[in-house]
Amino acid sequence: MTTEREKMTAGEAFNQFDHELINRRILVRKMLQKINNTPDNEERNAMIKGLFAETGDEFFMETDLQFDYGFNVHIGNNFFGNYHLTLLDSCPIRFGKNCYIGPNCSLYTNIHPLNAQERINDVELGAPITIGDNAWFGGGVTILPGVTLGNNVVVGAGSVVTKSFGDDVVIAGNPAQVIKQIDNSNLQEK
Repeated sequence: MTTEREKMTAGEAFNQFDHELINRRILVRKMLQKINNTPDNEERNAMIKGLFAETGDEFFMETDLQFDYGFNVHIGNNFFGNYHLTLLDSCPIRFGKNCYIGPNCSLYTNIHPLNAQERINDVELGAPITIGDNAWFGGGVTILPGVTLGNNVVVGAGSVVTKSFGDDVVIAGNPAQVIKQIDNSNLQEK
């Protein structure tokens, strides 16, 4: 038997009012109150690590972090998330290593139907987001459901990313588009 959580994580239509999902959102809200009011970085990171699916050994999150479930968030090593990071994680959100996320950034996996009756009936689904290694997001970036960004991608401040892009590009705008290629031939991994 497939649970609502399994359907949700797979990107299938799911019942957001399922008791397991409601209970997890309540737990996360309570924990986020503690996380966002904890001044000690190590203590805050330990609480976050306990809620996320996986984290690298080294990561740092500023305060006012928001997410739905946490069990669909995967962050690589050497991750930095600035103030007011929002991760709507009905589907997996995956960050590679060495990612730097500016303030007020939002990643949304949730999809609501265009059909009004389906929305009224609370049909909800999602699409995963994957961010490669060495990403850098300026402030106020929004990533929409189903987007995959390759390695070494820079996203300009205020951009809305509606589609996927490959490696070694700077993207910006609404909707985001490639504004330049990046030469990373001298890249030495950390």
